[in-house]
Amino acid sequence: MEEKEKQDYQEYINQITPKHNFWLQLGNAFVCGGIICTIGQFITNVAMNMGQDQDTAGTICSVILILCSALLTGFNLYPSIVKWGGAGALVPITGFANSVAAPAIENQVQGQVFGIGATIFTIAGPVILYGVFSSWVLGLIYWLTLL
Repeated sequence: MEEKEKQDYQEYINQITPKHNFWLQLGNAFVCGGIICTIGQFITNVAMNMGQDQDTAGTICSVILILCSALLTGFNLYPSIVKWGGAGALVPITGFANSVAAPAIENQVQGQVFGIGATIFTIAGPVILYGVFSSWVLGLIYWLTLL
């Protein structure tokens, strides 16, 4: 009887476990990331055609992409993009903006300080922390090798 229960349980697990098509997910991520990068390049080109230098145009592009991502997150549209595009939507700067905006939106009912302020960097905070820390360590190693 115990063997039959194990087999039934395994069949149940196999039925409810989502099946993923790796190549389809890879293609979706490629297309989604490509679309985001194409939009970013378009914004940069428009800014440069309006007389901005490369650095200023890049800054304008980043700000616009972050704003669009935060707005799409606020209107609950970015999660659908992420569900379809996977890493193609999460890896660019738009995904980082989503990871900052989403906890703030979810916890806004708890107030400005304890809701938004306390949770806004719950996902992005470790990324920022380890990015700054690893940059500091690598800078220190570089400085020590110059001595």
